[in-house]
Amino acid sequence: MNADIKSIIVLLATQAMINMGEITDPLSNTAKCDQNGSLMFLQLLDTLEEKTRGNLTPDEAAYLANIRENLDKVYNKKFFTGN
Repeated sequence: MNADIKSIIVLLATQAMINMGEITDPLSNTAKCDQNGSLMFLQLLDTLEEKTRGNLTPDEAAYLANIRENLDKVYNKKFFTGN
């Protein structure tokens, strides 16, 4: 795997999904449902976007925006619609 910005995005997104219970936690082999943990990784993605604004390629910026948008949908469905 290349050590690039997309790898960092995937790392943070995966952790968010683990905390939302969408991916089984590989350490405990169970599904979590941790709203605060999820929010922390979403905020880290926001910080990454803020700190790299203007320095990402158009493809990288679109990738980050797409991942963040999809995670928001999952987060809102999980914690605010009861599904």
